[in-house]
Parts: sequence; C-alpha cells; structure tokens
Amino acid sequence: MKILRLLCLLVFVAADLVTSRACDLCGCYTPQLNAMPGMESTHFFPWLAGWYGAVSEQFTRFATVQVDGSEVANPTGQYLNSSITQLVAGYDMNSRFALQMNVPLIYREFKRPEGFQIDRGTISGLGDISLLLKTVVFHYASPARRSFEFQGKNPVAVEHEPDFTVSTILLTGIKFPTGDSSRLEEEFHEVEIPGAPESGIHGHDLTLGTGSYDGIFGEQTSLRYQNIFFETNIQFTLRGDGTHQYHFANDLVWAGGPGYYIVRNRETIFGVQFATSGEYKAVDRFRGKKAEDTGITSIFVGPRLVASRGRWSAEVGAEFPVSIENTALQVVPDYRLRGGISVQF
Repeated sequence: MKILRLLCLLVFVAADLVTSRACDLCGCYTPQLNAMPGMESTHFFPWLAGWYGAVSEQFTRFATVQVDGSEVANPTGQYLNSSITQLVAGYDMNSRFALQMNVPLIYREFKRPEGFQIDRGTISGLGDISLLLKTVVFHYASPARRSFEFQGKNPVAVEHEPDFTVSTILLTGIKFPTGDSSRLEEEFHEVEIPGAPESGIHGHDLTLGTGSYDGIFGEQTSLRYQNIFFETNIQFTLRGDGTHQYHFANDLVWAGGPGYYIVRNRETIFGVQFATSGEYKAVDRFRGKKAEDTGITSIFVGPRLVASRGRWSAEVGAEFPVSIENTALQVVPDYRLRGGISVQF
C-alpha cells in the first residue's frame, strides 16, 4: 500500500504540463507531490492527513499578430498579458482515489485598437472553478532494493524505493461557470471600420469564464527508471452551452517529455525536464455561426525544473512556441512562464 501511495503521488507531477498551457481558459493545475524516498508517514497535524495544497502562477505574453498561421505587422503594438493564479486543495481518499478543487484568480492587461483609437485596460477576478476526481487505474513497481548502513559499529538494513515504477491516472471532472463572462457581450457590438487597424483581442480573449458547465477528461502517465523519468498527459475539455449566445469549442491539450533527477535521496529531489506540449481547438460559435478568429493548433517546448524536500515541492518552467497555426487574425503567445509550490500534509 505504501508503494501504491507513492506511485499515486509520483504521477501527479505530470499534470502541471497541461495547466493552462495553450488555452487560458482550460487546463487544471495539479501540484507536484513527489514524496521523498523513504519518507515516513508521520504527521504533525494528524487531522490534516491525506490533504494537500498548492499555489501556482502562470504568466503568458501575447504580442505577435498572425493571420492564418503567418505573422503580420503589429503597427498599434497591441498585446495581452495574462496572469493566472490557481489555488488548489486536494484530499487523497485512499491509495486509488483523490478529489481536488482548483480556484483560478485571473488578471489581464491589454492594449488594442478600437476603430482609429487605442483601448487600454485591465480585467481581474475569479475564473471558473473546477472539481476533479483522480483514479489510479494502473501501477507497477519493481521489487524494492535493500542495502546496509552502519550506525556506529552496527549494520542496519535500509530499504530503498523501487528502481522502476510506472503508473497511469484517469482524470475526470467538471468546470463550473463561476467566472464573469460579461466580456462576451462585446461580440454583439463589434463593427469593422474601413481603413482602421483590426484588433486581435476580443471579448472571448478577455472573459474570465466561459459561462458554461464543462466536462474534463484526461489521463496522466508517469514512468521512472532510477533517475530517468518520462511523463505524458492528455486532457480533453467538453464544452457546454455558454452565455450570450457564445459557445466555446471543445479543447484538446497534450504534454510530455523526458527528464532526469540530478539529485534523488531521502532528503532532497531535484530534476530537470525537457517538456513538449500542444493544443488543438476548432473555432467557437457565436449566434450559431463560426467565430473564424478562434481556432488554433500549437506546439510549445521548454525546460522545467522540479524540486522537493520533505513534504514541500516546487517547480518552475518556461515554454516557447515552435509552431502556431491559427485561423483568421489573432494575437498569439510569445512565451509562457510558470511556477508553483505545494505541500502534502
């Protein structure tokens, strides 16, 4: 049971790869809970046993204008800076099931043309809260190794974690329309003015929520051999009917990549990963018609650092686009920076 619990915690590290990576309204942060090898199951606060919490931050800079996948000039210097802070609380019900709640807080700053004028502003508030169920559907661990260490003159047997582990977790959940979706009303008032620069930032880019109940489905797989690890993550968001006659398209995001634990002992873990991620989303619909400037297919790459000590874990990463195919005119990401810290009680 201890091995199974460790495997469940190890695989949670993969989830952050999909946290709002390609879409600022999708993806749920799952904190890294990489328990120390050989860590005893003692608790300073027994009533908190099984709980975990985390805070994550992601900053995305949108400042490149593209039309149908090709970069074009940005004479007005339009941009969107998006910051998403996620507060996470979770509970391991047993070695197979865990419940988690994600509460996103969003802040966005933008500059865009509006006719022949320039519109600047900020928007902030609560995003769409998600409730997730994680189920361990497969696990395997090789037999644990044993060695002897001397305490004074007496040899003491020490059991090490398995050399090889592999686990798969099924992710299911629901996203609630708690975020303010009033910015979607802008879609009713958009008018193209001949000769005026076109904006790539619209109400559907600034909204804090989709206005819909959405289903979340995914898988997370983690494989480790000694200090080498590999992770994959797929998440599909099934959109429901939104408000203001606006319906966001279903969204598929994926991520994965190899990594290496430079340090891995009973006190400290430190590793580096080469992460690759991507997204596919068709066009949204407004008033029953296609919103042509909303489809995207993208691929990002970048480094990620992970560290753990005791019950605390932290991570930091950056990612950069290597391919973005979008529909019509959009402002697309230049880069993303992210980090998080978590604790297992």
